[in-house]
Amino acid sequence: MRRTGLVLACTLALAQPAWAQLFGNSAELTRQIQALQQRMDAVDARLGKLESAMQKNEQLLGLLKEVETLKAELARMRGQDEVQGHKLETLGKRQNDLYADLDQRIADLAKAAKPAAGVEEAQSAASASAPPAAGAASEPTAESRSYEAALAQFREANYPAAIAGFKGFLKDHPKSELAANAQYWIGYSHYALKDYKTALAHQQKLVAAYPASPKVPDALLNIASNQLALDNLAGARKTLEEIVAKHPDTHAATLAARRLAALK
Repeated sequence: MRRTGLVLACTLALAQPAWAQLFGNSAELTRQIQALQQRMDAVDARLGKLESAMQKNEQLLGLLKEVETLKAELARMRGQDEVQGHKLETLGKRQNDLYADLDQRIADLAKAAKPAAGVEEAQSAASASAPPAAGAASEPTAESRSYEAALAQFREANYPAAIAGFKGFLKDHPKSELAANAQYWIGYSHYALKDYKTALAHQQKLVAAYPASPKVPDALLNIASNQLALDNLAGARKTLEEIVAKHPDTHAATLAARRLAALK
């Protein structure tokens, strides 16, 4: 297109003397030729811009293709992430079920052992009457039922009901051998509800109130989980190191060591 414009311009320039002879060297004709030349230059400039724009559009098309490819890859990665998340959720539920089954066994043992202890106490007390002994035998049954009812709610993932049940258990049976366990499941239920600050506070309460309980390592492990969820990486690492150092022969210590390795 540019060559055509230049050829036409040269043709007009060469033809100018002949036209001047025909038309008497008119100044008006010269002005019109110059105006035509300016218009042709303007058209040529516009064509240049269009060619440049077309080249840019080709680059944009290439970028769009790359973007679409990246979107497809991102969708695939998200799909994989969802699959992995589902697997982790399933593993977490299985772990909760194992803990719940263990607590159930502890509750059964407590239910079987406490009436016997109550009978021994009744026999050793010469002044004890029959009604108090019967009452002592009935209380552990109510205690066990209360704990088992709250634990059943946890198993069904009805965490608000589980929290209410375990709190009621602690209110009615604050000296129970299962008190630390109940405190642990309150904290873990809040963790399952993603209320990490409340969960953290309840597990810290367990460690402070029941320092000799076998549930302390599990509580510390859940404390670390809450700290990670709250972006307290340093605190979580410190808690995991405490589990490994102070409770080395526990399952919680094994899990803590794995998490520490993952954090490095």
